[in-house]
Amino acid sequence: MPWYPLKLSFHVRNYAFGARLIPELLGKRGVPDGIVAETWEVSDYRDTSGTVINGALAGQTLHALTLAYPEELVGAGWHGPHFPLLTKFLDASHMLPVHLHADDETARRKYREPNGKTEAWHILWAKPGASVLAGIKPGLDEAALWQAFKRQDYDAVMPRFPIQAGDTVYVPGGVLHSFGPDTLIFEVQQTSDLGQTVMPTDLYGRPHPEEVWERNIRETMDELRTHYQPRPNPGLAVEDGANRRIVGCAGPHFALERWTLAQPHHEPAHPWRCLTLTNLGDPVTLSYQGGVEILDRAESCLLPAALGEVVVAPQGRGELLACYVPNLEQDIIAPLRRAGHSGEVIAGLGEVF
Repeated sequence: MPWYPLKLSFHVRNYAFGARLIPELLGKRGVPDGIVAETWEVSDYRDTSGTVINGALAGQTLHALTLAYPEELVGAGWHGPHFPLLTKFLDASHMLPVHLHADDETARRKYREPNGKTEAWHILWAKPGASVLAGIKPGLDEAALWQAFKRQDYDAVMPRFPIQAGDTVYVPGGVLHSFGPDTLIFEVQQTSDLGQTVMPTDLYGRPHPEEVWERNIRETMDELRTHYQPRPNPGLAVEDGANRRIVGCAGPHFALERWTLAQPHHEPAHPWRCLTLTNLGDPVTLSYQGGVEILDRAESCLLPAALGEVVVAPQGRGELLACYVPNLEQDIIAPLRRAGHSGEVIAGLGEVF
């Protein structure tokens, strides 16, 4: 198979918390009128599986390619029911629901799904004073949680943290969370859409009947995990000549890096893992053995594991987000230690150790 950088169609969701930040601040083209709360950039979740829109594989879905070529596309030795990463832009012009996603154990036991949803948010833009709610304050019993959820007093039970552009927040499955208003993020997550909410309304702002709301609260509390306390993190830098790589988060399911490129970056061959790229800046040229692709602002692509070396050359300001399933020791711990970062700060990136 002659592999090349794969561009995919994106999926739009018009939840009530969104507005028009994705086209207006990011400059994303091809979105519909009205609310654009999320654009799923690289997705293989059920009917949202992206379709290749460039090159010889145009018209094929990411799902079909993942099943047909698991090792060449995702990585040597990999097999699974779907592509393991889902990336999206998310507009929280209004506050997101307070909710959580099942962890892997709950997803398999309760929903008969292959995995849950650990996620991370990279803050692209936030109005001064913007914040996130994430985790549960220590020492609270179920009665205190229930009463706070019924009062819609989320600050009574959840820590609130200020955020700014460049921060990343790692949120394992089972951890309660929300953010917004006035926030624009990039999210990377496991391929799943399982979720439970304690809100009295649904994702489109429609009120739940009282019994549905209370059932949702009970289900959320049943899946709630307090083992991890998310914190906004500015990331850890690795200098590469005139270029800079900031590792924003890392765990067993994904890592997220932000690349700032002043000169061409040589991404070496790594047949054990693929890489998604999302462009936040000026267009970049992706040169590989078989040709060249241009990645425009607010576009994403997938570099298959079998692609080989790719040279990423900025045509101006190079700002990209790179996501992949890491070998934590090889891809995260060792290079960050060589860059002078301690084990304690590396651990703050997520579930690294």
